[in-house]
Amino acid sequence: MDILSIAGLIIGVGAIIGGNIMEGGHTDSLMQFTAFVIVSGGTIGAVMIQSPIPVFMRSLKIAPWIFLPPKFDHIKVIEQVTEWSMIARKEGLLGLEALAESEDDPFARKGLQLLVDGSEPEMIRNILEVELSVKEDRDIEAAKVFDGCGGYAPTIGIIGAVMGLIHVMNNLADPTKLGPGIAVAFVATIYGIGLANLVFLPMANKLKSLIRQRSQFQEMLIDGIVAISEGENPRNIETKLKGYVV
Repeated sequence: MDILSIAGLIIGVGAIIGGNIMEGGHTDSLMQFTAFVIVSGGTIGAVMIQSPIPVFMRSLKIAPWIFLPPKFDHIKVIEQVTEWSMIARKEGLLGLEALAESEDDPFARKGLQLLVDGSEPEMIRNILEVELSVKEDRDIEAAKVFDGCGGYAPTIGIIGAVMGLIHVMNNLADPTKLGPGIAVAFVATIYGIGLANLVFLPMANKLKSLIRQRSQFQEMLIDGIVAISEGENPRNIETKLKGYVV
């Protein structure tokens, strides 16, 4: 669980609501279901139009990373790769076959299988880097869906505001309808700007950061597997990979 994301969301929303209360406002005045429907529905609709189906579905799949990010245990993997290199030195590359079959991480399993198959170091690097690059590009595109949400939400909020003001103008003869119409107008703008800057844009940036972390983690794994293929000393491999640990 990412405590920082939860705390940031609570602090951001709390600051806005708390500031409203400190100014003498009422929380109820910010709760406008009509404005929420306009902003959220309009934003989702716009993003669905701009996004291919696989990209949109992938964005939904990685969205939980904001609160439940994937874990990258560099130290554990360095120890693991060092152990693989020792086995390869003692038993040969075929000694890694059982480990390849039992490895949980698909990326590491693919690298081990390439080792067992006797692939050349450069070929191993090329194959794994292609997979890494494609996966990174795909997930960056998925993260940009939330960039799109952050771009559209304020504009949809303005549309909601204009709609509220049109409603007000149509009911100038009835003062009882002026207040709700104006409320929807201004609250729609708040929802649009608030969702963009407190939710969508931070989500996009955090997802991109996590994707880059994963790519660096897998680059470390590639370097370790290629070093094993080249027959490097296990201790030298361990020292090289520790350079990835900040």
